[in-house]
Amino acid sequence: MAQTYHQLRLDLATALAGFLDPGEAQGECLRWFEDGLGLSRSWLAAHGQEAAPAEARQRIGGWVRRREQGEPWAYLLGWSLFRGRRFEVTPDTLIPRPETELLVEAALDVGKRLGVERCVDVGTGSGIIAVSLALETGWQIAASDLSNGALAVAQRNAKALGAAVQFHEGDLLEPVPEPLGLVVANLPYVDPADRPTLQRELAFEPASALFAPDRGLALSAALLAQARARRAAACLLEIGAGQGGELCRRALGIGWAKALIHQDFAGHDRILIALS
Repeated sequence: MAQTYHQLRLDLATALAGFLDPGEAQGECLRWFEDGLGLSRSWLAAHGQEAAPAEARQRIGGWVRRREQGEPWAYLLGWSLFRGRRFEVTPDTLIPRPETELLVEAALDVGKRLGVERCVDVGTGSGIIAVSLALETGWQIAASDLSNGALAVAQRNAKALGAAVQFHEGDLLEPVPEPLGLVVANLPYVDPADRPTLQRELAFEPASALFAPDRGLALSAALLAQARARRAAACLLEIGAGQGGELCRRALGIGWAKALIHQDFAGHDRILIALS
């Protein structure tokens, strides 16, 4: 007897529970059907006893084998949501995190208060920050990245979502012309010494987008210095837990007038705001 959708779902949940906690396994199982196969919960409720076609069974089998190795679901799917928009993601880019929405919200607030007309997203990755700001403001948006692969993904996302963004290949602010306006970035900020303790899914994301020297502070500090030297109105950074105090001291030490820290919902340092 052919495997039904209902049985396929039960078998998938069981397979996922072999390497995820039960609640996570159930939630991911639903996402595989809804986002991966395009089958809603209501459709499954009505058609669960129908035979699942071989193609669906084979796709799920392939996904399970890759997921068992730790590959993140977003890479299997090929996209992830950010601020309600679908962004392509590949192993050339980080997978969007909810915490980065805090950075976008802070940029919107600071940019409005300062009356900026331009904004630069440094280390754009898949382009989630640049594209979101382009679609939610009237600012002129530029974005930079060292990675050809990441820039290609970001450009595709901007085109697919109808966002006007000027992309530049290069290190931090070096390829971006004047004037800058607001500088925003989610740069690598993980301490390389923490690599052995990280969840295994992170091994599939680009190390160059995760780790930075000097306990994870090097690139954030370098961008603060560049943005200050080039007279940016403000520089907003997503940072790691516990990095706020040191980065604030460095920002004030190189001439920023104010340096503030916003914490995330877990109470960790997450957003640094340096103001001229």
